[in-house]
Amino acid sequence: MKKLVWLSCCAALLVASPAMAQGDPMAQAIKSQFEIVKGYLTKTAEQVSDENYAFKPTPEVRSLGAILAHVADANFNICSTASGTPSPMKGSVEKTMTTKADITKALGQSLAFCESAFDGLTAAKSAEMVKFFVGGNQPRLAVLAFNVAHDFEHYGNLVTYMRLKGMVPPSSQGNGM
Repeated sequence: MKKLVWLSCCAALLVASPAMAQGDPMAQAIKSQFEIVKGYLTKTAEQVSDENYAFKPTPEVRSLGAILAHVADANFNICSTASGTPSPMKGSVEKTMTTKADITKALGQSLAFCESAFDGLTAAKSAEMVKFFVGGNQPRLAVLAFNVAHDFEHYGNLVTYMRLKGMVPPSSQGNGM
């Protein structure tokens, strides 16, 4: 049964993204990883209560909401570099937004913006070099892979915060991921 579900998901990705499906299997693989972390971040943003958006385990670290806002900012900036499309977000989510409603909305917009960066890839475009703040010139696909790693890094922070508050994070809820 799991194999059937997995194959169905793979087929859906191929149908949903024809440019990428004809192009780069590496881009498909990295996008599938992005889809996983996108789901975890979205579910986290929805699951955490308004009051817990201000939670900080210690005074020196970002609040839970600030981590989600930081991820949104990074998504906009990194995926802008990868796609060559200007970020639709003007200003900083982390510096201007504190409510669950505002941060959740901005996070969703940032994830959709990154999804569009993947959807615009072809094999040739994946390999195009762009100036990136980590490692100098990088292929567009490597920039998107960095973004996936960054999203997972901060999802790990969020998991710890959720556990400290007695919550079960999305990745541990037994939904097959």
